[in-house]
Amino acid sequence: MKNVEIKARVKEVAKIIERAKALSGTNGEIIKQHDTFYEVQQGRLKLRRFENGDAELLHYERPDVEGPKLSSYEKAEIKSESVSNLHKVLDKALGSVGVVKKVRCLFMIEQTRVHIDSVEDLGDFMELEVVLKPEQSVEDGEKIAYSLMKSLGIDKNDLISGAYTDLLKKK
Repeated sequence: MKNVEIKARVKEVAKIIERAKALSGTNGEIIKQHDTFYEVQQGRLKLRRFENGDAELLHYERPDVEGPKLSSYEKAEIKSESVSNLHKVLDKALGSVGVVKKVRCLFMIEQTRVHIDSVEDLGDFMELEVVLKPEQSVEDGEKIAYSLMKSLGIDKNDLISGAYTDLLKKK
């Protein structure tokens, strides 16, 4: 699967949430996530645990640059009874390189997932994930991302590169 992503720091989270509510026509969905990243040769691998005990194993590749970027990913859903054992196996085989805990408010605006994240020990951020349709190009996704950035009031100077785990390591 492929999407075009951006990530940005958020200074006024309440304003972004209000704009996202207006654009999506919803109040959003609150999701608590606990991500453990593992050492891999290529891309990133994380086990994302949810409050109900279930999880997702995600592998993704994307360049660490500011602004819109293509992200390719694969995802597997894991039922709660297997999550702990899977983490033990991955940690033993690969080693973990970081943990990110966040509360995410998810809004869907057409084909774009808008995440407004409060990340433990880092602060507030916003991610856009424009899910590309088979007939769409990366350029199409970039146009959608830039348009939504403008509608949400995100300044290009607030864009960041990398993953939250990278920011936590630098802290």
